[in-house]
Amino acid sequence: MQKIEKKIWPEYFQQVLDNKKIFELRLNDFEIEEGDTLVLKEWDPETKEYTGREVEKQVGYVGKWKIEELEKFWPKEDIDSKGLQVISIK
Repeated sequence: MQKIEKKIWPEYFQQVLDNKKIFELRLNDFEIEEGDTLVLKEWDPETKEYTGREVEKQVGYVGKWKIEELEKFWPKEDIDSKGLQVISIK
């Protein structure tokens, strides 16, 4: 198990604190697995500084896909024009 630190913008950080946002959508440029700890550090994009607030969350399911892998579900034109959404389920 590992601990991974990532920046998160204030509006999303607050939603995590309020338990409204129970998912993360991230670029797949680091290793993370179920059971790891994700440390979200609030980052102000205007001042380009950390605010000092952070929260630790245990990682559950991790899905990783490349756009071409998603084309088995939807045509690339639809992905490009409509985008994707992440839905948390409880």
